[in-house]
Amino acid sequence: MRTEHQVQEIIARLEEEYPDALCSLQYDKDYELLFATRLSAQCTDERVNMVTPALFERYPTLESIAKAELADVESYIHSCGFYHAKARDIINCAQVLLSEYDGKVPDTLEELVKLPGVGRKTANLILGDIYRTPGSVVVDTHCIRLSNRIGLVDNLKEPEKIEKELRKILPADKSSDFCHRVVLHGRAVCKARSPLCEQCCINSCCKEYTGK
Repeated sequence: MRTEHQVQEIIARLEEEYPDALCSLQYDKDYELLFATRLSAQCTDERVNMVTPALFERYPTLESIAKAELADVESYIHSCGFYHAKARDIINCAQVLLSEYDGKVPDTLEELVKLPGVGRKTANLILGDIYRTPGSVVVDTHCIRLSNRIGLVDNLKEPEKIEKELRKILPADKSSDFCHRVVLHGRAVCKARSPLCEQCCINSCCKEYTGK
């Protein structure tokens, strides 16, 4: 495990390397991020960003999504994969938001994970990006890989366990942005195959690179 000093150093170096800790999913409305995140499961953010403009132009309001025909939504999101389950979840989620939350996206983890198709990863993303809730930790595939490689967690693969451990060591006001920077670093440098360790800004703090 990394020391407190090493964790602070990792955070600082990633902040310098990636000053704009922005979610790569494009959205204008709160619920659009919710649905875009659902579409991103087993799919790249780049692909989702190609799909959502036409989807949200066809269905510009939560009410229109709630009334949408399943097959029509499927036709817009087909290229994202698992389109039947995703379309069903998006329509059902829109209906629940309108019937139970007055059309507003909930602002607590407990309420968010009750929504159709919403797990802890999506819930934490909404809390961090929409509500700026301290302590939000988004654990995706990049976060799982990098957290283990760097040594922030010790051989953990379960997202909820990694979320719990990261919440212990990350400053609450930096955790959400840190997770975005981990994604950016995972795409640019710490790739799943052939990581560019010599170019890595945090290699001196990395367990896998230093061997300790």
